[in-house]
Amino acid sequence: MSTPTGTATDQASAPLVPHRGIITICIMLATLIQSLDSTIANVALPHMQGSLSASQDQITWVLTSYIVAAAIATPVTGWLCDHFGKKNVLLTSIVGFTVASALCGVSISLPMIIAARLLQGVFGASLVPLSQAILLDINPREKQGQAMAIWGMGVMVGPILGPTLGGWLTDSYNWRWVFFINVPIGAFAVFGVFTYIKGEFLRRDTRFDFFGFATLSIAIGALQAMLDRGEQQDWFGSIEIWCETLACAISFIFFIIHTATVRGPSFFNRRLLVDRNFVTGLVFIFVVGVILFATRALLPPMLQTLMNYPVATAGLVVAPSGIGTMFAMMIAGRSIGRVDLRILIFIGLALTAFSLWQMAGYTIVLSERNVVWPGVIQGLGLGFVFVPLSTLTFATLSPEMRADGTAIFSLVRNIGSSIGISVVQTMLTQHTQIVHSTLVEHITRFNPLLHPSGQGPSAFALATLDQQITAQASMIGYIDDFKFMMWMSIVVIPLLLIIRPAKRVNSEDAAHAVMD
Repeated sequence: MSTPTGTATDQASAPLVPHRGIITICIMLATLIQSLDSTIANVALPHMQGSLSASQDQITWVLTSYIVAAAIATPVTGWLCDHFGKKNVLLTSIVGFTVASALCGVSISLPMIIAARLLQGVFGASLVPLSQAILLDINPREKQGQAMAIWGMGVMVGPILGPTLGGWLTDSYNWRWVFFINVPIGAFAVFGVFTYIKGEFLRRDTRFDFFGFATLSIAIGALQAMLDRGEQQDWFGSIEIWCETLACAISFIFFIIHTATVRGPSFFNRRLLVDRNFVTGLVFIFVVGVILFATRALLPPMLQTLMNYPVATAGLVVAPSGIGTMFAMMIAGRSIGRVDLRILIFIGLALTAFSLWQMAGYTIVLSERNVVWPGVIQGLGLGFVFVPLSTLTFATLSPEMRADGTAIFSLVRNIGSSIGISVVQTMLTQHTQIVHSTLVEHITRFNPLLHPSGQGPSAFALATLDQQITAQASMIGYIDDFKFMMWMSIVVIPLLLIIRPAKRVNSEDAAHAVMD
């Protein structure tokens, strides 16, 4: 597996490139629309749910389909660039992403928007690694640090700005503008890339393990479909779920056998499994992926449906968590080489668990401050985990394996995100139903405690009471999800004892791993 960043960082210097400023702006705009779409739709989910006639757990497919498609398509980026050139791949990616965004905006049904989001994920997968590679290509060695700082800020601004911008667009116009906003930005980026970036020499001799890629992609897709559809299809009481489970298991078995026996390049480099830092790092980043995206998928619908927060307000109170992440990443980056990075990861996981413990204490009446501060603390925690974890994960890998390692690292993080969203949404639905059934056992027209005056309660009174019980049951379901993620954060902490401290740290490799 190869990535387009593999050769750029090895250059001693880059020749003077004309229009470097304009190229940087256009590339960053393309990166921005991709990173925006990881969070911008979250606050619009309740509005999309009603417009598309989807249930609460079905509407999360809008998030998971995008993440899964991007995760599967990312590893092909390097091979595509070798055969077609970075400029052509980047242009195709921006055009495809922009068109898919427009299709999302005009969608009139759930299947239509899911298909459009899958296209968005496929085309958007290459935007972040390609933007990084091209910025390294057009800048000389002495300016590459500056370029990566600009690029890193651009990647971080998208998820932070996403909830606020999405809330404002949905409140001022409607949810469709959450996707339409990408069209003018994408058009400008296409014009700039087509006009100012020159083509490059192609390497058509590189090989790609398409069988390994295909079997793993089918396994991931079938697993995600099973998790997303299981609740509606009564899990293993459904033939569909059995078919998806078998497809996942058979594809994954073929992938393992192929990886273990293939001679030559393989999709997954077997030597990566020998490095205990890398393997342990994959476990950690999977958990981080679950917590990061699942929390951001749960909070906006909870605030809007249970607590009647306006969509713009929901976006504003969720956004500060991203600011906390960026601030912590800056501190962690400056701490590399000065402190034991395992201590920073421990602090990050402890802060994350503490924030989720605070969220597990939520009630049906919640002030904005009670949402903002746990979010900021969680953002700080995840920020303290990201950079040190990426650094330690790749610190003991040989240089020739880092390109493969970063691709797998990014893949596992995205898989954790999509699976996490599906699992917590399934738990939310199940626990809400269970708690609701328990609470209404004695809420009947014939219970004398409900009509002490001797007259039975009216139908309106019972309906109002049922509405309150449903809200309380949903709140308990959300609390159970937060507790589940809290325990996930705590359970993985002992794995820090397995990771070896890095003697020599390469912060550039850490930056690549975090942002890919």
